Amino acid sequence: MSMVVFFLLLILITPVVILLLVVSFGKLTNFIVEKVAPLLAYPVFYILGIEFSINQHADPLPVPAVYISNHSSTLDLFTILALGLPRARFIAKWELQYNPLFFILGRLTGQVFIKRQNSKEAVATLQNAYARVKSKNLSIFAAPEGSRKHDGIIGPFKKGPFRTAMDLGYPIVPIYFEGNQRLSEGGSLVTRKGNVTAHIHPPISTEDWTLDNLEEKIAGVRRNYLRWAASDFNLPVKEVDAEEN
Repeated sequence: MSMVVFFLLLILITPVVILLLVVSFGKLTNFIVEKVAPLLAYPVFYILGIEFSINQHADPLPVPAVYISNHSSTLDLFTILALGLPRARFIAKWELQYNPLFFILGRLTGQVFIKRQNSKEAVATLQNAYARVKSKNLSIFAAPEGSRKHDGIIGPFKKGPFRTAMDLGYPIVPIYFEGNQRLSEGGSLVTRKGNVTAHIHPPISTEDWTLDNLEEKIAGVRRNYLRWAASDFNLPVKEVDAEEN
């Protein structure tokens, strides 16, 4: 039912978005991402019986930045949209464009679609977007796990989002969605009622990041996610980490 409502809203909003972009010559793109996108998520939360809240542990948010989050639930789509992050563009899997609505909205609002199966091509796609991102002072949102379907609570992290932050000289802002996986795990479309909190953690500087220490820095960020996941699931950190190796 929730996905039906989402796509009905998407169908209704798409012509409005196109009109706004045309009459503004594309200048309302940030308004659409920050203000219109959350309107797709909150009705879904209401229908599902989910109380969604945002806990911002750092204020103000740095702009621009590379935002990252855990990704292990169908609910992630809605919680990401509900954030309304400032000047953000999303790194999404190439296959989403097979849906004509996602293709139209994604292309019109400047989202970045990558082929996850080919890491070199994915990195090249991101690098090609750097000039546009820098010139428009845009932020990037990406899920380093790549797919919501993985073993364990926190999957392995891909380098792409971190390499992007390093190349652009942007800080990384970690976001942990508490409750998403407990209410709807992996690729399941079944969702339970409950509470979801988006924890926006303090930014991590990438000023001293290099190709030589990149893997070490990524591992350090992932350890934070393991710690947050352990608290979310009331598990020892070592037990959560063991599930991933």
